[in-house]
Amino acid sequence: MCAMPQTPQRPLPGAYIQTPAHSLANKAGQLGQPTFRPNAITSQNGSQGQSQALTQQKQQTGQVAGISPAEELKPTGRAARTINETLDQESRYPELDSFVSQGPSSDYDIPSQPAWAPFQRAKSYSIPDSILAQSNNAKLSTIMGLFADLNHAWIAIDNSLYLWDYTQPDPELIGFEEQQQQITAVRLVTPRAGVFVSSITRMLVVATSNEIVLIGLASQDAPGGGKSVNLFSTRLSISIKGMTINLIEGSAASGRVFFSESTSDDVYELTYQQEEKWFQNRCAKINHTSKGVSAFNPGPILGFGQRTQQERLVDLTVDDTRNLLYTLSSQSTIRVFHMRPNNGLALMITKTLAATLNDIGHMPNLTTDLLSSNITIASVDAISSKEAVRLHLMATTSTGCRIFLSATSSGSYNAYNISAIKSSDAPTSMQVQHVKFPPIDPKASPARQQNARQLVPYGNNQGPNMNSRALNGTRRAVRYAPGYFFCFVPRDAQGTSDSLFISAPDAGRIARQRENTGMPKYPEFGMWPDLGSRAEDVGLASDPFCATTSPAGFGNELAVQYDEPVSEIAILTNTGVHTYRRRRLVDMLASALQVGGGDEGLDGEIKKFLRLYGAGETASTALAVACGQGLYVTSEFRIARVTDPKVLEYARKAFIEHGGKPYINENQVMDQPVPAIDTVRPSPRHAGLALYVARLVRSIWKATIVKESVSPMSGLMVFPTVSMAKVQSISQDLVALKEFLGANKNLIDGLAGPEALGLVSTKQAEITLQAEHRALHSLVVLIQNIIEGIAFVQVLFDEQIAEIMASLPAEIKQQVQNLTYEGLFCTANGKELAKELVKAVVNRNIANGSNVETVAEALRRRCGSFCSADDVIVFKAQELLKRSSETGGESESGRNLLNESLRLFKQVAGSLPMDRLQWAVESFITMQFYAGAIQLALDVAQESDRGNRALAWIQDGRPDQDQRAAAFESRKRCYNLIHHVITILDQASTQGPSMIDGQYTLAAKRRAEAYDVINTSNDEAFQTDLYDWYLSQERTDRLLDIQSPYIVIYLERKASGNITHADLLWKYHSQRGQNHEAAVVQLMLARSDFKLSLDRRIEYLGRAKANASTTSPGIARHARYQLLRDVSDLLDVANIQSDLLQRLKGDERIPADRRPAVINDLDGALVPFDVLYNGYADQAGYFDLCLLIYQAADHRNPADIRATWQNLLDRTHEEIMTRGTPQPYEVIIEKVQSLAKRLNLSETMFPIADIVPILEKYAFEFQNGVGPRTWPMDTLVGVGVPFESLFTVLEGMFYNDEAPFQGRNRRYIANDIIYVAGLWFQDSSRGVGKILGGEGNAAVITQTLMMLQQSGLLDENTLDECRALRARIELTLR
Repeated sequence: MCAMPQTPQRPLPGAYIQTPAHSLANKAGQLGQPTFRPNAITSQNGSQGQSQALTQQKQQTGQVAGISPAEELKPTGRAARTINETLDQESRYPELDSFVSQGPSSDYDIPSQPAWAPFQRAKSYSIPDSILAQSNNAKLSTIMGLFADLNHAWIAIDNSLYLWDYTQPDPELIGFEEQQQQITAVRLVTPRAGVFVSSITRMLVVATSNEIVLIGLASQDAPGGGKSVNLFSTRLSISIKGMTINLIEGSAASGRVFFSESTSDDVYELTYQQEEKWFQNRCAKINHTSKGVSAFNPGPILGFGQRTQQERLVDLTVDDTRNLLYTLSSQSTIRVFHMRPNNGLALMITKTLAATLNDIGHMPNLTTDLLSSNITIASVDAISSKEAVRLHLMATTSTGCRIFLSATSSGSYNAYNISAIKSSDAPTSMQVQHVKFPPIDPKASPARQQNARQLVPYGNNQGPNMNSRALNGTRRAVRYAPGYFFCFVPRDAQGTSDSLFISAPDAGRIARQRENTGMPKYPEFGMWPDLGSRAEDVGLASDPFCATTSPAGFGNELAVQYDEPVSEIAILTNTGVHTYRRRRLVDMLASALQVGGGDEGLDGEIKKFLRLYGAGETASTALAVACGQGLYVTSEFRIARVTDPKVLEYARKAFIEHGGKPYINENQVMDQPVPAIDTVRPSPRHAGLALYVARLVRSIWKATIVKESVSPMSGLMVFPTVSMAKVQSISQDLVALKEFLGANKNLIDGLAGPEALGLVSTKQAEITLQAEHRALHSLVVLIQNIIEGIAFVQVLFDEQIAEIMASLPAEIKQQVQNLTYEGLFCTANGKELAKELVKAVVNRNIANGSNVETVAEALRRRCGSFCSADDVIVFKAQELLKRSSETGGESESGRNLLNESLRLFKQVAGSLPMDRLQWAVESFITMQFYAGAIQLALDVAQESDRGNRALAWIQDGRPDQDQRAAAFESRKRCYNLIHHVITILDQASTQGPSMIDGQYTLAAKRRAEAYDVINTSNDEAFQTDLYDWYLSQERTDRLLDIQSPYIVIYLERKASGNITHADLLWKYHSQRGQNHEAAVVQLMLARSDFKLSLDRRIEYLGRAKANASTTSPGIARHARYQLLRDVSDLLDVANIQSDLLQRLKGDERIPADRRPAVINDLDGALVPFDVLYNGYADQAGYFDLCLLIYQAADHRNPADIRATWQNLLDRTHEEIMTRGTPQPYEVIIEKVQSLAKRLNLSETMFPIADIVPILEKYAFEFQNGVGPRTWPMDTLVGVGVPFESLFTVLEGMFYNDEAPFQGRNRRYIANDIIYVAGLWFQDSSRGVGKILGGEGNAAVITQTLMMLQQSGLLDENTLDECRALRARIELTLR
């Protein structure tokens, strides 16, 4: 299957943020990157194009994890973003699948100069003489091998096994000679967990001709370097009579052990356990292959069943990341087994040599004799899932060709979405993906070696060299991650000596493949070291390489070259052990500069570096060399730093002179409305500096600083997550970098300072220089921060950090546990946490009696950004406080110390953190220095908000989502401390008398001092908060007793929104005799929207009327009368509404479900007249209330008033008649009397000319003969209607002759005229005034009475009464 060509991605318009078509893309919802991506296989999580798009988006938005947008504008934030982007770029180093892709390659760079060789022989160790002597006495066999990771070699001579540390000049031999049988194989494996004690971390599997013996091995670091090894008997063995074991392999993850014999291709497993169980011995063997074949396929099986007797296994290898076991048979058949739980092992794939060659044959344009059917596969090496997703295995042929194979599970293979492939899936098929052919034979003619690089130009028809026989006869090959290849070829037919070929990936060029698609597919450095003897074994002496734990970025050797130990491979030959050390890119450049041969040669090496690796990588590597990172192996086989002044000087010049120039991104200028300086792309020099810094700090950048563990013996233990030695090494490298930049800043564009601007000639050059300076300066600042941050971490671990952590609050402690080095170096939160830790360190020293100033100065000197000059003053003030507590706060010296401590605290009030303030306040309280505690809190509050933004926020009504609220919250924390002081102070004051023998007690003096500070404070925000606190404590008495101008302002501000504050305001005014102000507040309350009942509003109006009626000093009479009138009018409305409410509560006509709503509408805010009338009174037929509303609303329409009176009598009569009791006239009398009183006999609302006819008519038509005959007149007279008015109206009714008083019915009116005249005469006769109001009235009455006598309408009794009354009146007039 051919891989698609890796065409560079080009983003579509609108696919990324801030491009011209972005809004269109969002609107359509469909425009974006195409679904089909040929180079999607370059990323485990999807396409590389997507990864780049996400990175571009992240760069455009400028978001960095843990750093706020505001911080990103600062130098440290910019530099942190640069480092994160650089680390992200490093993590996107192409995975193995991307460049070891479908097809062949033969790209090698075999340099002629040793400086560019990928490996360098580090040291050679001879085989001890004692071993040679023993081997000379061998009778049957001698086999040798390496335990390279333990720095030990071993030799099995007949039945004896010997181990020695090959790094020691005179090593001690460790022997195992208890066996009587010949040893055939030895393997060091990792045992299953729980079988042995914890000190036994490895297990020797020793196979003899009769049994397999398991030996425990414990190793530890030796005092003089190297490893010390001890062997322990396990009494575990299994009989293997009749078998000759030739291969043993173990699984480090599961502890399983597999082996094979030399006469078959069966796979056996050795099982072992701590103790015997039922039907299960401590040690046993399982044949995983022959049983399965015989059971399921008695006949021949293709590939696996068609075997000859000579077929046997020649190689075993385990891939723990995929739970796979690979076997290679003598017929070059590869089998893949899946390791399943409970000792299961299932054969999944059988790949014969013919099938492998068939896959290769399908590759286009591949014609070679190196992959014929006559070849064999010499070895297989697993490729872990950490290194590649698709590629599983590398097989090396006898001709030196490396065949890379992929294995996939059924139905899961997708060449364009490898993220769908799971490492836990058992594979079912295997395909050849890539073939790497051998390099050109070094013995070939010079003409063929002229271009030893074998680099194939992009698009050139010249294919890879597929006919080199340089590695023909390969007998052994091994591969170590990330692609180190060691190939051993016999030099002669006897095999007494081997030729060695070593190759390694060129990480620098691989990293640039995205930039330049014309680069080789799989570029490697190669070398032909002189081994001089036959190789017996090869092993990895260092930790396995692993830049990341995922395929993307796994093989990035450049990223870890300053951060991880260099890989070392040990080769055991029949003459000794030779170690080869991987040469880093920085070592290559340093060595190349060492042997460059003059300025021209050195310049050529730099240009070569630029051509191969680009300007950024060149700048980074040159900077590393200039800072002393280059290493080389001396002639005495010692590893030393390159310190040659000429090399360092040329590296310095290369960094400065070949660092490139910044430039403006013209596309960004056109596409995005951003400042010109933000469109500048910094120089490759800046990229190189960022690369170098990122690679130095990569291991700690995202790591937490501390980790905790709890043990029964030691309790809480705190350890560094990264060793202090490692952190110290990073700090030293950064210090060297800082010194280099400082020494050369005048020569580096962007660091030279403002004077460099005078050298620019154009505006564009000025902008690019400014941008370069901003970028480089940000990195310089970050370097300083990291150096100080590491120094701070070292200080922490120099102290008793466990005690420090235990003293922190739980929340702070958790944050410190989660704090990363990046957070410490770059974020404000990290700085705050560091200050918390500094305080904890200082407090611990104070508690131990140490000199605080000494500790603080040491902190400030080593890490000044974590301990400032203000911090030193705070520490001094804390120490004075502690000394005061020891001296006693009541003594004069103790008081002086307290005042001095307060003075120091006030000096740093603007930077005093809250916890320090709390501590100081609590300390002052303990020593009864209440005034000092309050003053300090007030000063800190004022300094935290010098612009009084909090007060402005309060005055504006405390709006939500207002930035000024934060200023108030900052002050509030200080004010809360003052509240706490007041509480303690009041409690202390109430515990004893304030005066003794006429003198104030000390407690009273302390209280007076404290309240003097409070009362004289001009901090209105504080006074406001204090009053709020008094109210929350229900201490209104204290509030009413305050003599301060701020209290009225406070209450007036609060009154409009809080009923409690409004009540306090009018009470405060009343208590001070300010009655007019109190009435104004009460009137406001009655009119307010507060949720008040109607009765409460009427109460407020009543109080307001009383207060408004009282004379208040300073208030004009007009203002007082106007207020009184407003209150009275509103009180009338409220009373009407109250009557209406009470009436509606008892009205049975209102449905039960509507009654609560009606009551709720009226039992609250005052309702306008039109609503009361139209919505309730008129509709409900409450005509008496309608009349009251007329009067209050000054409604004077006579027709409406007359009709309402008439409706009132009619409605009242109907209701009484329905009820049956009492008599209707009695209710009418009550209604008229009530209205007359409430209407004040208003001529408009109580029109006698209308009411008298209405009452007379009602009495005649509905109450004739019921009750007293004269009840209408008695009622009107009783309410105070003047007799003269009644007489006039009645007289008019008599003469008008209107229905129903017509004809004889006029006698009713005549009777009432006589009755009213009599009452008038009697009433006027008792007084001192004139009879009947004067002679004129008396004459009129006399004439009327005479007319009635002559009318003939009166009965005898009434006629006599009329005559007698007339006679008395006339008598009076004489």
